[in-house]
Amino acid sequence: MHCPYCRNTETRVLDSRVAEDGTSIRRRRQCSSCERRFSTLEQMQLVVVKRSGVVEPFSRDKVISGVAKACKGRGVTDVDLARLGQKVEESLRASGLSEIPTQEIGVAILGPLRELDAVAYLRFASVYNQFESVEDFLTEIDGLRHAQSTTIQAE
Repeated sequence: MHCPYCRNTETRVLDSRVAEDGTSIRRRRQCSSCERRFSTLEQMQLVVVKRSGVVEPFSRDKVISGVAKACKGRGVTDVDLARLGQKVEESLRASGLSEIPTQEIGVAILGPLRELDAVAYLRFASVYNQFESVEDFLTEIDGLRHAQSTTIQAE
């Protein structure tokens, strides 16, 4: 760890605490050279395992850009997409896994997207689930209708 003030590599940890969300550790450090104090935040690095076996760092921006394509023309705002990206990342971190298969990311997207916009959900689901026929769409639409009627009856 480099000191942000003098770039010395020798620092010592004074205090470590688990952050409120439980997914990171906050460390209070002191530089052995200039003796200034600073904080660091350590977070588990999520990596994505693609179908080909290639591993790359998780990117919330990639999730958002993929969902944005499904939401094109639907009146979904950038703020909505950012919230969805955050929900997806939080659910992946909550899984406790550091290596996430791409299939799990798709599953994590479907729930929040279904709540956000039904048409965008259908667009995304049709690609993710590889719909091959009109029947696949009709089955998914029936599921959406059932979920909406259940929600309306509960209110």
